[in-house]
Amino acid sequence: MKRYFLSLFMGLCLSVQAQAQEFSALARVDPAASGIEDAWFGRTHLALSLSQGVPFRVFTLDDPARLVLDFREVDFSGLQASDLLAGDSRVTDVRFGAFRPGWSRLVAELSEPMLPEEIGMPVGRNDGRATLEITLKSADAETFAAAAGTPADPNWTPGFLQAAPSAPDDDRFVVVIDPGHGGIDPGAVNGGVEEKTLMLTFAQLLSETLRRRGVETVLTRDADVFVALETRVAVAHQVDGDLFVSLHADNLSQGGAKGATIYTLSEEASDAASAHLAARHNRSDIIAGVDLTGSDDQVASVLLDLARQETEPRSLALAQSFAGAMAEAGGPMNRRPLRRAGFSVLKSADIPSVLIEVGFMSSKRDLANLKDPVWRLGMVEGMANAIEAWRDADTQRQALVRQ
Repeated sequence: MKRYFLSLFMGLCLSVQAQAQEFSALARVDPAASGIEDAWFGRTHLALSLSQGVPFRVFTLDDPARLVLDFREVDFSGLQASDLLAGDSRVTDVRFGAFRPGWSRLVAELSEPMLPEEIGMPVGRNDGRATLEITLKSADAETFAAAAGTPADPNWTPGFLQAAPSAPDDDRFVVVIDPGHGGIDPGAVNGGVEEKTLMLTFAQLLSETLRRRGVETVLTRDADVFVALETRVAVAHQVDGDLFVSLHADNLSQGGAKGATIYTLSEEASDAASAHLAARHNRSDIIAGVDLTGSDDQVASVLLDLARQETEPRSLALAQSFAGAMAEAGGPMNRRPLRRAGFSVLKSADIPSVLIEVGFMSSKRDLANLKDPVWRLGMVEGMANAIEAWRDADTQRQALVRQ
């Protein structure tokens, strides 16, 4: 069945706007004139009021059912999910924000299969304002599944996040630092502070500290853009990374979580809170509207890779090094700083990997620390010490193994 898809390049309309107004590169959203509303006969209407017309496309994704809107591009600042959702609706949640440089995305989670019945973006001749209008109609599961999928359109393919980093010299030690979340996926939010912003700042500081010590570093993202979980792992392989460190600061109410915690990979979580946390982290791609079709087989093949028999104890040693050095730097550490769970970003079979919750934004003490530049500097120094100590010990162990 033909996929429901629309790409609209507003050549004529934009020329009308140019005569009517001096517009910026970004279209701005008017929350007061935007909304999502259920109607009769299984229909739902979405209206997004914009300061100007922009190219866009619309498609659906399955498992779970989602409506995805891509724009080139829209400024969503000032818009809240509550501005669009009013009471009970077949649209249960919306996420929006930056997706790639020059691209914006809105993802609507659907409570049932629905397909676009009508799509349009009328543009005012006098003021250049535009409204994206979409009518969704209930569909059966089979029809929805047949229509779902990311459209193949070379004009809209974002491609790789950035130019591929060149592989470093073989004798260099390469640390891949992964600031969690980004772009359309803000991560945890507390009092207007977003996890994605804190972790990018933290990752950049850690990178600078290591580089001053002569350690090569690569960031999986160096701006507020979305990076898929699979891509984060791919970057580590692409640059032949020696270790992978993913940085987070989540909200977690279970057990009054507080203090730095270091996670290594396990198919079975060490506790219920870790399992819940991993499940939330692994939803990042769903939140951002990534097409996960066929990804299970790839993950399974990674999990079965025999290389993990060597990598797993090296990852555990890395976690222990972080726990000791971060505690020595003043912590504070979680009462059980070493834990295990099935985080997708840790599933590289041949690169020692850890995920560090530097603190939990749900803890007032941790949040205050995370916002404090002096505390961040001390903790980064401790983490850099941990990486160097692990590198030296791991080099000695590898030499003994070869003998």
